[in-house]
Amino acid sequence: MKIGIIGAGNIGGTLTRRLTALGHEVAVANSRGPETLAALASETGARAVTVSEAPRGADLVVVTIPENRIPDLPPDLFDEAPEDLIVVDTGNYYPRQRDGRIEEIEAGLAESRWVERQLHHPVIKAFNNIYAQHLGGNGRPAGAAGRIALPVAGDDPRAKTVVMDLVNALGFDPVDTGGLDESWRQQPGSPVYTTDKDAEGVTHGLADADRQRAPEWSATSDSPGTFEAPA
Repeated sequence: MKIGIIGAGNIGGTLTRRLTALGHEVAVANSRGPETLAALASETGARAVTVSEAPRGADLVVVTIPENRIPDLPPDLFDEAPEDLIVVDTGNYYPRQRDGRIEEIEAGLAESRWVERQLHHPVIKAFNNIYAQHLGGNGRPAGAAGRIALPVAGDDPRAKTVVMDLVNALGFDPVDTGGLDESWRQQPGSPVYTTDKDAEGVTHGLADADRQRAPEWSATSDSPGTFEAPA
């Protein structure tokens, strides 16, 4: 596949490395410009591009930037994209640690539904509940005992199937979370967030999730702080 990746941090860099190793044609972008991605491009064979160039000609685009930077993306980013372009959101809302208060999410809107509204394009939620180091190094062959499972949520069955196949190719068992409005089940604080459960464990964890955001994952009047000192 031709894959665009917007964001070259922990998850974005890891996906660039893993997906190029699987033979996909990857174009990677960040907010600082392609010249800052020369080392990653040289290491992986990915093309360093601008953010606006990342969706061009792509079959799938991964958006993996901080939640509070989503509104900074070009407003016309997907205007010329085909309707069937698959867009994957890996993001999480960290109000006390990084993002500050986003009213719609605080009011109960699923994080990725909020992202979808900012992007004006449907998204699939995936890769948000695993540490980048584990995503990079803990993949296992299909059928391996203890294979980590990753939840995938979205409204488009075709797009979700493509993403789930990609999860499997990366060495993880995909578990269908349901529609995007159910993606709160894999948000920070849920039983499946950074817990590296297998498919059975993820299935049970999704069922046991509580929609009410725990205090540590909700904004305060002092938000944001830092990951070291949340506010």
